[in-house]
Formats: sequence, structure tokens, C-alpha cells
Amino acid sequence: MATSHQALMAKWDLAIGLIFLIQTTVGILGNFSLLCHYIILSFTEYRWRSTDFIHKHLIVANFLALLCKGVPQTMAAFGRKHFLSDIGCKLLSLLHRVGRGVSIGSICILSVYQAITISPGNSRWAELKVKAPKYIFPSIFLCWVLQMLVNIIFPIYLMSTLSDKNITNRKDFGYCSSVRHDKTSDSLYGLLLSFPDVLCLGLMLWASSSMVFLLYRHKKRVQHIRRTNASSASSPESRATKTILLLVSTFVYFYTLSSIFQVVLTAFDNPSSILINVTAVMSVCFPSVSPFLLMSHNSKVPKVPRLWFAWRRNIRSPCLQKNM
Repeated sequence: MATSHQALMAKWDLAIGLIFLIQTTVGILGNFSLLCHYIILSFTEYRWRSTDFIHKHLIVANFLALLCKGVPQTMAAFGRKHFLSDIGCKLLSLLHRVGRGVSIGSICILSVYQAITISPGNSRWAELKVKAPKYIFPSIFLCWVLQMLVNIIFPIYLMSTLSDKNITNRKDFGYCSSVRHDKTSDSLYGLLLSFPDVLCLGLMLWASSSMVFLLYRHKKRVQHIRRTNASSASSPESRATKTILLLVSTFVYFYTLSSIFQVVLTAFDNPSSILINVTAVMSVCFPSVSPFLLMSHNSKVPKVPRLWFAWRRNIRSPCLQKNM
């Protein structure tokens, strides 16, 4: 029985290690491709939009989350659990928490900004609509500072699995461990950490509902025009709004799942490796998926199939002319 159990756990570790490896690799490549796209645009005459600045910070936050969570979890799943010192464990945990928080803040700022941008000119947001681009940089900067301040306490009670401190009341998380505390202290600290996230989540839901309402009303107003017009192409504002709504809904979905697993993980004094790994997988789902959502709805980002067919057409044209 013991041998079969060990064989089953070895297969599980291999499977979860492959999932982490694929998820992390795909996420890093996606974010790197989007980052290269913005770097190339900086050498052209491209007119930067206000949302591009938010996208770039979202990419940086995604990199932090993937590198500081996905990479060590992949190594731990393949059996390399004892590779971090106490300082390394604390630093990676802090950077992952900050990256996760900035990702939430960036999506929140993006959704609120877009809701203000598409609001009618005669609404109460008309004055703020003109000033909104000026508030993006201070908002992003405040988001980074706030996440650093809120999460600075988080790594204090974390330590490496290599640590030789004689602490019996430990909670193992794979490549790091933490000191157990009473439930009251953990609950109060959990509320402190989750307050900025809940605030951003509330703003995102408000902004998303406002955008859905504005899009619905706009569709009703121009419905008779589209019936007489052969072109049914949507406006750039409408496409950007739909992209942000898709981004927000994807984020809320993965964030809800991650939070549920995180609460369950906190409730156990000795969580199983399966629960720890599933929680970690959920925490890096959005950083892996979000760059592809942005690229698929951005006309400025070159699509691989489009480039492939264009290349094939250019290769075949001389051949056809030669045969003729």
C-alpha cells in the first residue's frame, strides 16, 4: 500500500510539475511578446494611448507574479524544494504579493478609466473625462507604494525549508514555511491584506456595470443607423471597452477561485501538497492568460496567422508568375 501510494504521489508531482512548467512558460512568453510589442512601438511614430501605460505596468506585475510564484513552484513540484534561503523566500513572497496587488490595481484603474472615457459628454463625469489621463500615472504610482506598504509585513513570518531554527509550530508550503499563529491574529491580518483587493474589486464591478449599461444604450441609439449602413464595424472605443470587460470578467473569475482556495488553505494547519499546488496554479492563471486577451483584441499587435499567410502569399506569387 505504501509503495502504491508513493507511486501515485510521484505521478501527481510529475503532472503538477508539468502544469506549472507549461503555465509559467506560456505566461512568460505571452507577457514578453506584449512587452516587445510596446518596445518596438516606442521606436515608431505610434501615438501612445493612456491605456498603454496601464498595460505596461500590468505586464510588469504579471512578470513578478509568474517569476516569483510559477518558477519556484515548478522547481518544488519536480522535487527541488530546498533551494531558497530565508531571505530568498521572504523576497520572492513579497514580490509575488506586490505583483498580484498591482495586477488587481491596474485592472481596476483600467476599468474605471474606460468607464469615464466612454461616458457621455453631458454626464456628471464630463469634467473628469478631460482630466482623467493626468491621473493615471499618480494612480499607478500610488498602487505600487500601497502594495509595498501593505505587504511588507507578510514575509516576516516566512522562512526557508532549509532553516535550522527549532520551531515546531510550522506550516509547510513546499519551498517555504511559516510560523502558525492563533486564528484571531491570522483573521485580522487577512482582513488587512484583503481590504485593498476588496476595494478594487468593488470599483471594478461598478465600472464594468456602468460600461455594460453605456454600451447597451449606445447600441440601441445607433441600431437604426446600422440597418441602413453596410459597414457594421464597431468604434475603437467600443472595441476597447469590450476588451476591458473581457479582461475584468476573466480576472474576477480567477481571483474568486484563487481566494476560495486561499481561504481553505489558511483554514488547515497542515494542508496537503495537492491543496497547496492547486492554490498556486489558480494564483498565476490570470498573469498567464491576460497578455493573450490583450493581444487578441488589439489590432496593433501583429497576429501570427496573418503574418504566416502573408508570407506564404509573397512566396507563392513569384512562383506563379514564373510558371505563367
